[in-house]
Order: sequence, then structure tokens, then C-alpha cells
Amino acid sequence: MHKIENRIVYLTDNIISSLKKMDVEKTKILFAFSNGHFEGVLTIGDIQRAILNNVALTEPIHKILDSCKVYASLGEALDSIKAKMYKLRAECMPVVDENGELIEVYFWNDFFESNENLPKQSLGIPVVIMAGGKGTRLAPLTNIYPKPLIPIGEKTIVETIMDKFVSYGCDDFYISVNYKADMIKNYFDFIHNDSYHISYFHENRPMGTAGSLRLLKDKLHSTFFVSNCDIMIYEDFANILNYHRENKNELTVVAAVKTYSIPYGTIQTKEGGLLESIEEKPNLSFKINTGLYILEPSLLKDIPDGFFHITHLMEKLKNQGRRVGVYPISQNDWMDMGDWDEYLKLVRKK
Repeated sequence: MHKIENRIVYLTDNIISSLKKMDVEKTKILFAFSNGHFEGVLTIGDIQRAILNNVALTEPIHKILDSCKVYASLGEALDSIKAKMYKLRAECMPVVDENGELIEVYFWNDFFESNENLPKQSLGIPVVIMAGGKGTRLAPLTNIYPKPLIPIGEKTIVETIMDKFVSYGCDDFYISVNYKADMIKNYFDFIHNDSYHISYFHENRPMGTAGSLRLLKDKLHSTFFVSNCDIMIYEDFANILNYHRENKNELTVVAAVKTYSIPYGTIQTKEGGLLESIEEKPNLSFKINTGLYILEPSLLKDIPDGFFHITHLMEKLKNQGRRVGVYPISQNDWMDMGDWDEYLKLVRKK
């Protein structure tokens, strides 16, 4: 089928190669086949659950394929298929016959306007944006503008981040400021966007990536997001929050799964230098801290007065046996806008 030919994988393909295919094709859905027979849809959610369950990325995808996914039946009315897609917030809906053979695939844009996005769950929790740094990676631009106000198209970096949260019903923002704080405040006063309800808290000195959160201990009383001011996450925030709550985490960090291909054969040896194994051009994967977190308000009491990174908080909780979750996303679902190369890519897209 022409519309999915670049999204086909096979049951014997491993998880990491399927994840890389998603990244290359810029999709979160692949179609799994075996001997020409349609076996099901492989989603980024399937891979995320596998990673959360510590399934090795070298395992074949047939071990993680969800056989309970909902599909449309041959002959089902288009209105019914459309309603099913909307209810499930499904990006696509395969149509199968009585033998399970794939007959057709409908995508979101087949039924809905291109600007009518997938419906989002309203979350309504506060968002803290850490915007007090000097943004030295984007110098010399940041010698003039604070990093949050660097433009991307018709908006600034921080507005791009805030708009994503607003689309999930999160419009209560707490912005940490220090470097060029007055410029940031004056900008938001000038644009006067009613979608943003902003409170500022000021770092009088550098306090690390978490130290200034202590200033909010009497203001935040519910679960909240914390975001760096230079990152974009293209993952469903509702899924991240559901993971955090279902697992009763005190802190959840969003991590991008990045893969690196070694272009050589690698050799493992054992005692005495004897050959243990050889692997040709292996893929290595790492989970990278993206700079997006979910925290419980009780943690604000665990942050000392002074310089303190959020990684220090994570280590403290782990050492005390408390729950710190790691929610995996595809490397293409994270953009570090504080990096020149990534920033220029985003500007060109706009």
C-alpha cells in the first residue's frame, strides 16, 4: 500500500531499528508484517512501555506488539471510523477484513482539517519555566537578548514552549528570572497575551537548576511541570503525567532515547586477552535528560537554600529509596533550542 510503504517493519526487526525508522520517517506509527500478512500497528507507546519494562532494545518487535489494538472492519461506515479515531485520539485507523488482512489505512488528515489537531486532554496544572540563565551557548545573541526572548518565527522561544502547555490547559506559569529579568517582564507586559497567567520569582544569585524552586514552597500546592526555557517536547504531555501519577512518582524526568551507530566491528575480550565476542557495527542507546520534569509539591521542602541542581534532587531521592521515574521519548520528540545547530534548524522550518 503506497501510503505506508515507508512505514513497514517486520516481526523479526528489533526495537532499536524500529525506533530509528520512526525517527527517520518522522512518525510515531509503523505497520508490522510477517510473510506478507499484516500483524498489527507498532506505536511509539509500545516502545516506551518496553523501555519502561527494561526490555532490551535488541529484542524483536513481536515481543512488544500489542494485539489488543482497535481497528476498523471492512465495510464499516466512514462516519463510524471517524468517530472511533476521534474518541481514541488515534493518528491512524487500519481497516482489516475477516482474515485480518490490511485493506486500507485512514490517517487523521483524511477526516479532519490539517489545522484540526488531535484532541488533547486538559491537564490544568502549574508550569514552572526556568529562565534565569545567561544562555551562553547562544552567544552573541544572548549578549543582547535574554535566551527566552530569542525569536523563532513570529514568536519567542519561551512563547513557543508556553503555547504547547496552553494547548493542554496549563496556563498558570511561574517564570524564574535573573539575567535581563526586566526585559523579560517588559516583553510579556507589552504583548499582553491573555492565555498566559504569569508570576515571576527572582534569583538574586545563581541557584542551579533547582535551587530557585525553593522560593515557590508556599505557592505551589499541586503536581507541577518544570521546563527549561530552551527545549521543545513533541510528546503528549497527558501521557507523561499519567505515567507519573500511575507510578506514584515524586519526580519524573523525561528522557530522549538517542542511538549511536558505531561504524566498526567491536571486540569483547575475557581474561588473558582471549576473544569473547565480535559484534559488527553495533548500535548504542542512551537516555538523555531533556530538561522537562514533573514534581510533587512536597519536594520543595527537600530543596536546600542555596545552589542546587535538579540532578542533585534526583540523586537525593534515589538514595532515600523514593520514586524517581524516567519517561522515555524518541530523540526526534526533543529539540534543544539552546544549541545553535538545533536553533537554526527550527528557524529554517518556520
